[in-house]
Amino acid sequence: MPITRNSITLPPDVSAEIIQKTQEQSAVMQLARQIALPGRGATIQVITSDPEAAWVSEGDAKPASDPGLTTKLMTPYTLAVIAPFSKQFVRDAAALYDALIGRMPLALAYKFDQTCFGALSKPGDNFDTFADCTAVSLDDDAYGNLVAANYNIAKNGGAANGYALSPLGKGVLLSAVDKNDRPLFINSAAEGALPVILGSRVVESKGAYASGTPSTVGVVGDWTQAMYGTVEGVDISISEEATLKVGDSTINLWQNNMVAVRAEIELGFRADTSVFNLLTTTESSDKAAEAKAEAAEAKKK
Repeated sequence: MPITRNSITLPPDVSAEIIQKTQEQSAVMQLARQIALPGRGATIQVITSDPEAAWVSEGDAKPASDPGLTTKLMTPYTLAVIAPFSKQFVRDAAALYDALIGRMPLALAYKFDQTCFGALSKPGDNFDTFADCTAVSLDDDAYGNLVAANYNIAKNGGAANGYALSPLGKGVLLSAVDKNDRPLFINSAAEGALPVILGSRVVESKGAYASGTPSTVGVVGDWTQAMYGTVEGVDISISEEATLKVGDSTINLWQNNMVAVRAEIELGFRADTSVFNLLTTTESSDKAAEAKAEAAEAKKK
């Protein structure tokens, strides 16, 4: 059924498209595994070691080896956003739909990624973040430090298979050059992208950033050991009579001839954070990266 309130009708597939767009714009959602999450939460199995095979002689008993398992409780937490619109704008149903689809997913994805990266406080104890993962710096020897990160992950029983990078992290890596000033991570200036690093997929997200000393600008890890869960997709609600608190201001929708659309989703996130490494850079290295880029541009001229 379409969502209807006070003559405002949205297409019936709004919720499905919003969750799809949210997944497309969240680095964590693109790289981690998704599970269906009951409203009361779910206990999930986390593999800590694999079963071990062995050679046997003819007639001998075959060896039995149990995999190492532990459990974690994944609890759903509510993530929500409200977007107000003028009624004059609402008259154009297509524009309302486009605005809803275009603005809501980005806000949800950005906040979810920020929380997973530790830029924001986590919503509860049963929600994992990368905040305390081993950190490797992208300053100076970016290539060597990325290799070290892959090694750190392997030592803990994982296999690096994906990078989540912030735009700043991408900028630092794009500016990394060898001793002959050749870019390390792109084939040409025209390409200008980082689809793969050391054989692993790269996903970019503004939420993959946490300010600090140093700042976190990405994460690399074994994403088979990370999962997120959703409860019933995105719930949409429309109001013409509510009073909204926006910063220090209060908006009365009825008085100002406005409507507001609320999107909320219940999410959970769990990961074996021992098989992830944070990618960091310092404030001075940010400036160094800018200087390198300016020097490279000057050489072209």
